[in-house]
Amino acid sequence: MDGERARDVTIYDVARAAGVAASTVSRTFSRPGRVNAATAERVRQVADTLGYRTNPLARALSTARTHMLAVLVSDIGNPVYGEMVRGVQSVATQAGYTVLLADSQESDRTERAALERALPSVDGIVLAGSRMSDAAIRVIAKQKPVVVLGRAVVDVPSVVPDNARGAREVAAHLAGLGHSALTYVAGPAASWADGVRWRALLEAAEELQLRLRRTGPSSPDVAGGVRAAAELLAQPTSAVVAYNDQLAIGVVRGLRGRGVRVPADVSVVGFDNVGAAELVTPGLTTVAAPLQAGGAAATRALLAMVQGAPGSTGAPVVLPVRLVVRGSTAQRSRKSTSPASRTTTVSASAAQASTSTDAGSR
Repeated sequence: MDGERARDVTIYDVARAAGVAASTVSRTFSRPGRVNAATAERVRQVADTLGYRTNPLARALSTARTHMLAVLVSDIGNPVYGEMVRGVQSVATQAGYTVLLADSQESDRTERAALERALPSVDGIVLAGSRMSDAAIRVIAKQKPVVVLGRAVVDVPSVVPDNARGAREVAAHLAGLGHSALTYVAGPAASWADGVRWRALLEAAEELQLRLRRTGPSSPDVAGGVRAAAELLAQPTSAVVAYNDQLAIGVVRGLRGRGVRVPADVSVVGFDNVGAAELVTPGLTTVAAPLQAGGAAATRALLAMVQGAPGSTGAPVVLPVRLVVRGSTAQRSRKSTSPASRTTTVSASAAQASTSTDAGSR
């Protein structure tokens, strides 16, 4: 091995040691899908033993590809994005791609700047929870293959959970527990998912003859939920639907800190089913979305586009969701803190006026 280290190990060295052609070694690292899985694994093991390393940038000079993908998320501290990135990483790694991760920190300007730096170095982009406008995303999509995750953008391939169905199931669950008035704690004003969930709740409330009001927008974190709890006490309710699990956990914490029992006095529901949802007390009732599966589906679609397949610009791919019932919801108590006279109904027109449809995701 000392002799091997005296010079750079080449694909020809790997080919001799693995008993395959040099072209097979090349395809193993550049187009792994075209090499038998067992052969590819043997080549990679031999390459590791010899110390062979590919050079993505040098390879790009001859192939016009870097075998790198960019993933942009709006808040790396939100566990939702961690699950999505795991799904992206699993598919990308199997295909021989490296993933570059950027956090926009809920800022469309930061996101746009990160994209401008990444564009020359990557073959494609997954936008998870983008805060850029639809028009800005379409401009990026004309320069490199793009798949949007968690949001539907016209003319750009998109993968989304069935937010509308999830919201309807939440409304039906709470109505079945005897709750006649619901309060929705909204997320960021620039959230596409927030708008979809709110409109679906409006439709379900009308069908189920429920009274519905909205508070927010709120920051999509525990601190935002704690702040929202103070407003909920000013206009009491027997059931709260929060934009996401972190907000819901904050609402529970804020209410309990003020002597309001969950779920005896107020039932609380979230969205996403993050890991903490089953660890808090009481366990959080929530809408579970296939976060890793969404990341994987988006990456498969992106890699197909990188290989030359046309991107689907029709209806987005919609992934199923399910309601997970835990201890944060219960039958409405007759001693509920939600007098009907203090709950106001919000019209569909008001909802449309307060919700942006040309903005971000989570």
